[in-house]
Amino acid sequence: MRVGFQEELDQLEASIHEEGTLALRSLRGALNALVQQDEELADEVIAFDDEIDSRYLAVEEGIQELLARQTPVASDLRLVLSMLHVNLHLERIGDYCVTIAKLVKLAPPVAPDRMFVDAFEEMGARAEEMIRVALDSFSARNLEQAETLVDLDELIDRANRRFVQQVLSFGRDPKLHEWGLRMIIVSRCFERIGDHAVDIGERTAYLVSGEFREFTDASHPDEPEG
Repeated sequence: MRVGFQEELDQLEASIHEEGTLALRSLRGALNALVQQDEELADEVIAFDDEIDSRYLAVEEGIQELLARQTPVASDLRLVLSMLHVNLHLERIGDYCVTIAKLVKLAPPVAPDRMFVDAFEEMGARAEEMIRVALDSFSARNLEQAETLVDLDELIDRANRRFVQQVLSFGRDPKLHEWGLRMIIVSRCFERIGDHAVDIGERTAYLVSGEFREFTDASHPDEPEG
């Protein structure tokens, strides 16, 4: 009985990591659509979110079915609870990618200064790195690696603050103002993706120690998304 239970746990965790791969693909697509101002690619990111949602629901249903048939011991229960949370955070990351893609389509056609393109590429790359670190640390049950997400999160927060300051320095052009306001939301999406990666890292800490603690004040209630 326990052998079958462990196999199901392993399959669910593998599905979560596959969902993470999908989230990374969505993030890369959203970033490329943003930098290239490619509305067709933005549409693909929006449509692709159905795959992430489908994987999210499959994992959630799998965990529910598992709990209905089994009574996990303490360590297994921590894993199940952690997977529920990680599953949700990955789905939210997908939602933020959709929001970025939608804003690409809504923003007025402005050729952004190179510094804005560089800022987007920096935030996107940092967000991608954070997701990878979060998933790798969860898989390896590596608390030390998970805790590195705090410093990575500070870097993406700083990039977000710099971007906002740059947008606020715009002149009187209404078209630039509209573009800038939409891009501030985009920048915020990258920052929130980083926060969700930190949340996944905190689940690794819970899984390893049995005690939940927040690494930083990065975690806070989600805003409406996608």
